[in-house]
This record gives sequence, structure tokens and C-alpha cells, in this order.
Amino acid sequence: MIDPRILREDPDRVRASQERRGASSDVVDRALSADSARRAAIADFEAKRAEQKQMGKKVAQAKGEEKQQLLAEVKDLAKAVKEAEAAQGVAEEEWKKALKAIPNLADDAPAGGEDDFVLIEKVGKPRDFEAEGFEPRDHVELGKLLGAIDLERGAKVSGSRFYFLTGVGAELEFALINLAMEQAREAGFTQVIAPALVRPEAMEGTGFLDQVDDGVYKIEDDDLYLVGTSEVPMAAYHSDEILDPDTLPRRYAAFSSCFRKEAGSAGKDTKGIIRVHQFEKVEMFVYTTLEESYAEHQRLLEWEKSFLDKLELAYQVIDVAAGDLGPSALRKFDCEAWIPTQGKYRELTSASNCTTFQARRLDIRARTENGTTPVATLNGTLTAITRAIVAVLETHQQADGSVRVPKALQKWLGREVLEPIQK
Repeated sequence: MIDPRILREDPDRVRASQERRGASSDVVDRALSADSARRAAIADFEAKRAEQKQMGKKVAQAKGEEKQQLLAEVKDLAKAVKEAEAAQGVAEEEWKKALKAIPNLADDAPAGGEDDFVLIEKVGKPRDFEAEGFEPRDHVELGKLLGAIDLERGAKVSGSRFYFLTGVGAELEFALINLAMEQAREAGFTQVIAPALVRPEAMEGTGFLDQVDDGVYKIEDDDLYLVGTSEVPMAAYHSDEILDPDTLPRRYAAFSSCFRKEAGSAGKDTKGIIRVHQFEKVEMFVYTTLEESYAEHQRLLEWEKSFLDKLELAYQVIDVAAGDLGPSALRKFDCEAWIPTQGKYRELTSASNCTTFQARRLDIRARTENGTTPVATLNGTLTAITRAIVAVLETHQQADGSVRVPKALQKWLGREVLEPIQK
């Protein structure tokens, strides 16, 4: 959640953020109203409690008929105190609910929706297959030629948007994971294998609970959720903890399987493995101070770019518009790789600064000279396997259907070229 002081002291800043997101500012007014009601309820309860204490002293000193009359008043007052306490509890819950409805402040993100991103830079140049004298195959055809991707059996066993990675396809996944973890280790990240199932508290704390209907799978009988990213378990990793500031930043590189319904993406990318229900990912996650989070955000972006450079891909970096941000993010940078057969750039990585938004919900603080303060959290994709495979296969294909292996992956794959299988 946002800092309540900002809401109280500068509500126009919150309204401006909502406008940048293309969202209603009604949530701001509701939260302010709920805050006023909460404060009034607290004052009413405290006033009645004080009156009750004073009445108790009078009863102790009174005698006879006066005492009996006071005892009757005390009984009525006790009932009023209990009612005021209950009203305060309701007001507190309404306040928390109203505050949680406000997304993070998108002060620096471009205004607008999905198409209003700002291009930061383009890296590399897309291959000119026409000049090379052949038409590129898409990753589905290449996957068949290489014996790397089996969509038909994926659909037979599990349904649409599922797949098998076989042979060099499976090897390519492990190679990408190893390369990502190697880079993370060299950058000082602690490697983690994260759970793919989490409790509701973790989903709510990271701001994903509102996406259950469209994007998140729920295991009803066990009240658990399948994560769409290891950002969720890693954000909750230090929940309800007070961290030593000398240990910040804490950087983790977490591997997990990820699950997404893609219910809101009907008709999009139904062919191939760009948009699927299950995939593996290596996610960078950082705990740091609010002041340092902005520089750390840039560092996450640089680590993502470094990985894409190792894959020898052409890509662009964009500053995502406010209306396309999730509720937790203050700002997000995407790296989009050129996909030859689609003739456009597609998202491969994202890096988000969530400032103290998630930490406030999950109660993650750092001890300072002036007490404790919420930490900042950031997340960044190092590699989302299926999309990385698509980009590598299509970018480095050759006329005969073979695929050149980027140099950085060669030691993990043990070969320089992926050859079509013999029929």
C-alpha cells in the first residue's frame, strides 16, 4: 500500500497518479473519507473509555442510592464502550480496504495505456533475412525440425497452451537457466529455488490477489495459489521481519515454475510457446532502502540487458506507461526482443521498482536510528524460458533449418549448432 502520510498530506499527488494510470480518482476520495471516519471512531471510543474510567472512580467513592444509580450508568456506558470499540474495528478495516485499493504512485512513468510507452533505446539490428536469401521459419516449425518442441502432444496431454520441450529443446531450457544463474552468482545474487504454491497472504501482499479471476490459478481445497512469478514467494520471504540495514541490499535470483491462466488473452498468441500456461523463469528480487531503490532499478535493467546481449539478440528498452503497470509498481522497464517472423519486438524481461508498496503490506522493515521503516522491493526477469527460446531459435536460424548457438550458451549446450533431426 502507499504511504498513508502522502494520502493525507498530498492527496492531489495521488489523484495525479491515478490520472496517469487512466484510473478513477474516486479511490482517493473514498480513502480520505474512510480515514476521517476511522479517526472519528477512534476519538469516540477513546472518549467513552475515558468516561468509563472516570465513572469507575466515582463508583468507588459513592455510597448507598448514589452508588446504585452510578452502577446503572456504568452498565449502560460499558455497552456504549463495547459498541464504540466494534465501530472502531469496522472503521479500521474499511480504512485498510480503501487504502489497499490505491495502486502505487506512478509519478515518473509515462501517462497513458499500453501503447503510450516511451522508447528508451534500441540495441542491435534485426537480421535482414531477405538480404540473406531465405524466408525465416517461425519457432513452431523450427521446433519440429529440431525435435525441440512438441505442441501436439502437449495439447493431447494437458490442453491448449501446453507443450513438451524435448531433446535440444529441454537442453536449451537448462542452458538458459544455467547461464542466468551463472550471471546472477557473479553479480552477487543468492540463488534460490522458490515454491510455486503460496498462501493468500503472499498473493495479497504482492498485489496479485485481484488478478485471480483472469490470471491466477487457485487450489480451492487447500487455499493456495499457483504463482505466475517467483516475485510472489520472494516478496513474502522476509514478511513480518525486521532486517538489519547493514545487510541491504539483499539480492536473490529465484528459479520457479510459473503458472498463468491467460484468461484475459483469448485469441492472442495461441500458436507456439510465447503465451503459455506453464513456464520456468529466473527472477531477480531485491530488498533495499527506498532511497537506493531508484539506482537499483537501473542496475536490474542493466543486468537484464547484459543477459540479452549474451543471447546476441536485437531488442529495445521501453519505459512502460502508467496505465500498463501492475498495482505494486511505481515504474517498470521492459526489454523487448525482435521476433523475425512476427516483424515486431516482444517482451522478454521486465524490471519494476515497487518502492515500499509491498513491504508495507507484508510488514517488512529495516531498523534505523529513528526506529523501523519499510524497505523497498524490486523485481526483474533474468530469463523467462519459453520466450527466450522463441527469440533464440528465430534469431539464429539458418537456411537449412539449423540454429546457430550463441557463444555464451555453447558451453552449456556442448555444441555450436543445433541440427535438424534425421527423419
